[in-house]
Amino acid sequence: MIRRTVVLALFCAAFLSAHARANEDSVQFFTNIHVDADQQVHDAVCFFCNVEAEGKVTGDVVVLFGNIDIAGAAQHDVVSIFGNVTGDDDAAIDNDLVSIFGSVRLGDHVHVGRDLVAIFGSLHTGEGVTVGRDRVVQPGVVLFGPFFLLVIVFIVVIREFRCARRRQFLRGYGYPPHP
Repeated sequence: MIRRTVVLALFCAAFLSAHARANEDSVQFFTNIHVDADQQVHDAVCFFCNVEAEGKVTGDVVVLFGNIDIAGAAQHDVVSIFGNVTGDDDAAIDNDLVSIFGSVRLGDHVHVGRDLVAIFGSLHTGEGVTVGRDRVVQPGVVLFGPFFLLVIVFIVVIREFRCARRRQFLRGYGYPPHP
């Protein structure tokens, strides 16, 4: 049992501290990825960290629980889950831009080659933003609105139940109290 625990702990430590580079790819856990203006990376994948691409990303940019800032060009997809995506002025994303549970802020004259999808977040665009195909924005109120309504109903039901129990309890005592 102890041997399994040690092996599992070593595996988790290796996984969490992993830093992989293969064929110009950059994969990080808990460490930010920065692509300089004169640098080129194929894929940038980041878990629990941020990607700042001032240069060129020839592959995909994928971030989970972090933010993406594109100042240069991303030649494939840009995907962010639980994070924000920022496209600086004159940035280019050649394929899809997908953001789930985060906001998308695009500066002036940003080009998205195919689809722009913002699910349960917000979209803020500057002047001259071009999207090649579809622009889909599903605000968070669609998910959180019914949830908040259920929470309010739940709170009112509990409050009324507690008030009814309190009134029933206080009925047993005379009011005003006997001298």
